[in-house]
Amino acid sequence: MDLHGKTVCFLGDSITQGCGASRPENSFVSLFAKAHPEAAVINCGIGGTRIAAQKTPVSPEFEHPFFSRVEELADDAALVCVFGGTNDFGHGDAPMGTFEDKTADTFCGALRVLSEKLIEKYLNAAVVFFTPLHRTGEDVPSHRADGDWTLSDYVRAIRRNAEHYSIPVLDLYRVSGMQPQLRAVQEQFMPDGLHPNDAGHRKVFSLADSFIRHLP
Repeated sequence: MDLHGKTVCFLGDSITQGCGASRPENSFVSLFAKAHPEAAVINCGIGGTRIAAQKTPVSPEFEHPFFSRVEELADDAALVCVFGGTNDFGHGDAPMGTFEDKTADTFCGALRVLSEKLIEKYLNAAVVFFTPLHRTGEDVPSHRADGDWTLSDYVRAIRRNAEHYSIPVLDLYRVSGMQPQLRAVQEQFMPDGLHPNDAGHRKVFSLADSFIRHLP
């Protein structure tokens, strides 16, 4: 994808915001901006936020679900990259729901609401999703009103939603090369088991950059 003179928005949570990097300029979004000086790159990451709304609010700064922030994104964006889901698994409380849900009351429904808002706003632009990275504790089910769900369930929901809307997906869960359940990997790339460090952000940048460069 040619980004010359284009605006790119990264909509996400703390990883997009740059948490884990030693300095803001070492985050994957900042690295992407440095690699594409011809583009206007906007970081729209807010730590602690989720794709779905929290039914029982925890902290005001976390209560900005992705679908509620679409209106704030640059109107002239040529590309919007959505990177979320790990907080929905980690500390969200919305039910998983089903693919048929069409309201933001469940994770699956919020994915659909988010996708349709983005598609309608950016009919002549590109929208892509990134799946969550692996994390420690990902196989310990999170209890929700409609069952117990692991991180892989959230990843599958993101993939299925993207397939339905014909949205390209960078599947970091499959291809990041970072599985922090292995001690050596955690120490090298994700010391806290969740947020990439500088080396981890470089890996995410490299994969995102290659993926975006090959978009039609």
